[in-house]
Amino acid sequence: MPTTTSPSPSPSPSPSDLYRHSLRLLLDKDIASWVGLWAEHGVMEFPFAPAGRPRRLEGREAVAAYMRDYPDHIDLHDFPDLLIHETTDPSTIVVEMRGVGRLVATGNPFDMTYIAVVTVQDGRFTSYRDYWNPLAVQEPGAAFTTHPTRSSAR
Repeated sequence: MPTTTSPSPSPSPSPSDLYRHSLRLLLDKDIASWVGLWAEHGVMEFPFAPAGRPRRLEGREAVAAYMRDYPDHIDLHDFPDLLIHETTDPSTIVVEMRGVGRLVATGNPFDMTYIAVVTVQDGRFTSYRDYWNPLAVQEPGAAFTTHPTRSSAR
């Protein structure tokens, strides 16, 4: 009697591959799919966030609420200078990059340097510490969340 084997499940993407895919989704302004890359209880942190801005978002829904209007404020064009460093923990990467584009409200250039420490489990973001430059968002039109204190740290 012939035996059948079920196809093996496709492996989860590596943290580096998942991160690169997430950048493509941001460039495509596909925020819903970007949020879909998050684990249900994933945490996004902004250690350098200025007063009145969120420092910690807990859970996929909080991340979704924070990012929902991002394309209405920042029109991203590219992520040049992308460097992804693997760590001794295979689920964690350190990312160096720039995000460039324009501020929708003013048409002025947007150019932000980022360092991120990202952890992935089962093909989903579980932790994302975003070390961005808060001075770059003091210009009008740079605020990309309509409720900046809704998810502020305690």
